[in-house]
Amino acid sequence: MQVDQPLRILVAEDDAALSVMLTYNLEAAGHTVMPVDNGLDALTGVTSWKPDLVLLDWMMPGLSGVDLCRRLRMAAATRYLPIIMLTARGEEQDSIHALDTGADDYLVKPCGMDVLHARVRAVMRRSAGRGAAAAAVAEGDVLTFADVTIDHGGRRVSRAGSTIALGPTEYRILLHLMRHPRRVFSRAEILAAAWDDRIHVEERTVDVHIRRLRLALNATGGADLIRTVRSSGYMLDDGQAD
Repeated sequence: MQVDQPLRILVAEDDAALSVMLTYNLEAAGHTVMPVDNGLDALTGVTSWKPDLVLLDWMMPGLSGVDLCRRLRMAAATRYLPIIMLTARGEEQDSIHALDTGADDYLVKPCGMDVLHARVRAVMRRSAGRGAAAAAVAEGDVLTFADVTIDHGGRRVSRAGSTIALGPTEYRILLHLMRHPRRVFSRAEILAAAWDDRIHVEERTVDVHIRRLRLALNATGGADLIRTVRSSGYMLDDGQAD
């Protein structure tokens, strides 16, 4: 979908006044909006209405936005559905937690409508970019490094035959590293590969996701393949010469 095309946006927000304001402004920009006020209705709406993007409140009755985001990321049909988390929590750890659940972006409430529209456009650009990047790797392609395998068509990762569950961000980081093994990437370069132009994400957020990726890859007891290069960044390295 083109970034400037009207979107189908599901707004999941239990604050009635904020929901009305978001709906009004998004519809004024030409989008079609489905407002819901709880997580269970949001889940039903995503399944039946198939929105292009979801604005998801962090805390909602029935099913929290955090739990709903995790569910959507676990389902194949909604794994790459663009999601912007709405939260009243502005601490750095809270923003990291929102991104760790699989959200593509987050906004601290209350936010200006110009900022909201800009974030929607940015998330849709990144979504289109990920689609183009995925198309560059054939759906049947399989990447292997040491004993780690990515079946990109099935979005499956395994190590020594054991399936590894990764979040969408960790998957994108691993895919990037496996496309360029034994090459050092700075945190900024990894941000560009995994988050594209999400410039408000700090570089140290990369460390959080690298740590999660390491834990997942090493859960089977294999050697640590992600090497930290002091003052430079990270690389995928098995210690073997080319």
